[in-house]
Amino acid sequence: MFIDKVTIYIKAGDGGNGCVSFRREKYVAKGGPDGGDGGRGGNVVFVIDEGENTLLNFKYRRKFVAANGGDGMSKKFYGKSAEDLVIPVPPGTVLRDPESGLVIHDMSDGLPYIAAKGGRGGWGNTHFATPTRQVPRFAKSGTKGAERNITLELKMLADVGLVGFPNVGKSTLLSEVTAAKPKIANYHFTTLAPNLGVVTVYGKSFVMADIPGLIEGASDGLGLGHDFLRHIDRCRLILHVFDISASERENPLEDIIKINQELEKYSAELASRPQILVANKIDLGYSEEHLEEVKRYADVNGCELFLISGGLSEGVPELMKAVSAKLQTLPPMTYYEEEYVEIPKETDMSVHVEVVDGVYVVTGEWLIRLCNDINFDDYESLQFFQRVLRDKGVIQALEDAGVQEGDTVSIYDIEFDFMY
Repeated sequence: MFIDKVTIYIKAGDGGNGCVSFRREKYVAKGGPDGGDGGRGGNVVFVIDEGENTLLNFKYRRKFVAANGGDGMSKKFYGKSAEDLVIPVPPGTVLRDPESGLVIHDMSDGLPYIAAKGGRGGWGNTHFATPTRQVPRFAKSGTKGAERNITLELKMLADVGLVGFPNVGKSTLLSEVTAAKPKIANYHFTTLAPNLGVVTVYGKSFVMADIPGLIEGASDGLGLGHDFLRHIDRCRLILHVFDISASERENPLEDIIKINQELEKYSAELASRPQILVANKIDLGYSEEHLEEVKRYADVNGCELFLISGGLSEGVPELMKAVSAKLQTLPPMTYYEEEYVEIPKETDMSVHVEVVDGVYVVTGEWLIRLCNDINFDDYESLQFFQRVLRDKGVIQALEDAGVQEGDTVSIYDIEFDFMY
């Protein structure tokens, strides 16, 4: 099965929590704090796997979560940083934002790409020791790892793309000039997935892709062409194969025009790429009138025209030499620049107060980490907690909601009586 587009969920690991610990050693009085820091959470990293040419591995697995960092330990031992989660993808994979469709990164540069960064480890209590606070009984929790949905889109890395109506001999041509073994038969849509092959001419090599047969309306989703047109997006040169014998379709020139119209509808930039017209099946005979029409069209549009018989290899060597020479004059393969710019989220300091069965329930995303950082058995840590609640407007929000002295307040399962 050929899969070339899929959306997955990725999450980097959370950072480990800092440790609250004190040095206890024989003959050492007042050893002081020795809690270590938490480890870094694992990143989610995409890498290229040269042995893959489809996204089939993502058919049944769509969720990828990296490991969390280890918590800090006593004796100033740091928590272990988690290993990165490595996700292999085929060459030519483009990472996109699912909502906007913008390019996040093009993996065709061959380098690893960190798509989600792991959270930072929290500080141990050794960081909070001061001349006036010599016994800090609190530490920081680790930060959350990044998470997102991401779309993987495969765009094959081919120098030359074969396009044309079904059953015009594209697969036959590919099998003649490369070691690829595409399925070949005398019926429409024999090829159901793109095929790649390497062509070598006088020591120079290039990659050729056979795109499943287009039909009129492919750019609107008809037939198979709409699904696979993306695989010629990178092609530097297009070989437009058509049946000059008109054995199945009446007018070869009309076929050429219709396919080019579909390319234009899909992408004007793609339609402007250099083309070589390949008149196939000359062994079945052809009309001189049809050939003259195609020649005039080729002259007007600046296209070279080659007559071949793919099945008999007649004219094929000359065609491949011309293709190799043409590629030497063309710019390098298309690389998709990054379009998606992730705007750093401002910390949401909003607070929501709701009265449930007489209890004032306070919620706010930033309060979760605050509660994790507080040691409620430590006086200094508790003072810090109360100071933050007042400075960040939580106390004011409770008063606006009508809280009275002695009422119960709940902040993420932490309950206390409200006191002025």
